[in-house]
Amino acid sequence: MAWTEDRVETLKTLWSEGLSASQIAGRLGGVTRNAVIGKVHRLGLAGRAAPAKPKAVQPKAPEPVQPKVQSVQMDPATFGESRMTVSNIGANQCKWPIGDPASEDFHFCGQGASSGKPYCAYHSQLAFQPNSTRRERGRKAPVALPSARRAMN
Repeated sequence: MAWTEDRVETLKTLWSEGLSASQIAGRLGGVTRNAVIGKVHRLGLAGRAAPAKPKAVQPKAPEPVQPKVQSVQMDPATFGESRMTVSNIGANQCKWPIGDPASEDFHFCGQGASSGKPYCAYHSQLAFQPNSTRRERGRKAPVALPSARRAMN
């Protein structure tokens, strides 16, 4: 495709109207977005009268997946008035942090913890999730790039 005087004038007009390179390429026909960008640079067309318009529809952010807690119905941190701190928490008490560590209200859950576990039953279910739950959230192990695999062999 050759850039005729008419096509160059159309390009200049559409560019000054704020159309994107893709939109201009579609209107001109027979030319790619990259060809339009190249011609704009060669012509020295700098600014636009109006910025390119963003797409009207933006994708929704996925909703966060809440962990499923099965056997314990209520968060133990919601009942009980004891405020367990670093200085008074025992070996078999839940060490789940509650609140902002920088605030005076910060404390630990303090409910009874199973032997060898740092958390009560409720917080253990939140902290230690089976692989299937992690997969449901969409977390995947990073995949090595093909070039990295070749370098490793």
